[in-house]
Amino acid sequence: MRAIEIREPGGPEVLTLTTREKPVPSETQLLVKVLAAGINRPDCLQRQGAYPPPPGASDIPGLEIAGEVTAVGSGVSRFKPGARVCALVPGGGYAEFCCVDETNALPAPGSLTMTEAAAIPETFFTVWHNVFQRGALKSGETFLVHGGTSGIGTTAIQLAKAFGARVLATAGSEVKCAAMRELGADVAINYHESDFVEAVATATDGKGADLILDMVGGDYINRNYKAAAIEGRIVQIAFLKGRKAEVDFSLLMMKRLTHTGSTLRARDIAFKATIAEELRQHVWPLLSERKVLPVMDSIFPMDQASAAHQRMEDGDHIGKIVLDMG
Repeated sequence: MRAIEIREPGGPEVLTLTTREKPVPSETQLLVKVLAAGINRPDCLQRQGAYPPPPGASDIPGLEIAGEVTAVGSGVSRFKPGARVCALVPGGGYAEFCCVDETNALPAPGSLTMTEAAAIPETFFTVWHNVFQRGALKSGETFLVHGGTSGIGTTAIQLAKAFGARVLATAGSEVKCAAMRELGADVAINYHESDFVEAVATATDGKGADLILDMVGGDYINRNYKAAAIEGRIVQIAFLKGRKAEVDFSLLMMKRLTHTGSTLRARDIAFKATIAEELRQHVWPLLSERKVLPVMDSIFPMDQASAAHQRMEDGDHIGKIVLDMG
């Protein structure tokens, strides 16, 4: 099969089209002919040598796929050959074939194209776990998401609105702010024009945000504490501005804040299966009815994976970047 490998740690140009042996599914796995694969920031970190795959995972990058099941292991009961699926994988997505445990795959929503379906798993699994499971967002609460036009951000805005939250979101341009409002954000904050702490205070009459989803880190950590409401929760999922910060922890005590965080890639199959099942129950109907959709920024052919990574790193994208593997 054809696959994209990382020749050596470095920039987008180190992604190389190569030939690999087609994987063989284990007892509980599906073999999927990959028709589309999503691009995510962890792929870029892996390419740079900063985020190695977990033990046992393929060294081929790619955490989310959509395609057609071509073979199944002897213990598989949920899918048959010919089924259209999308799936979260720990690696191996940038290839013509990929194996995934059947519990970490979901039926591709019938109303979506394969490239749209490939834009779902990583962001929807991440948002569901961090916003609704770990962050415990409830209807009527105020939710602040940073990076509101990223794949995670556009998904978080839509799902938070769908489940009754008031949504505030940050981005770095008026074009991006307009896109966030179109997706349902009640307040769009241009962080180049406004201090988001002050903007959140104004939008909430001084109360603050009940839940903050942060992928920025750095000096945002202390500012998130200021922007959070009493008993607020902050969920950390990345550190685009750095893992270290000077923080006034008295706010953690005085506001009785909860600051937590998680990574998803290294979690076990059973953990991801629980997320998949909750998505199937609560979110898949919204996708099937196109009430919630992945926001598509751009689609690149497989042999232009380097350009797709460059698009991600330029930071101008709104929504998801996907490889068409056909």
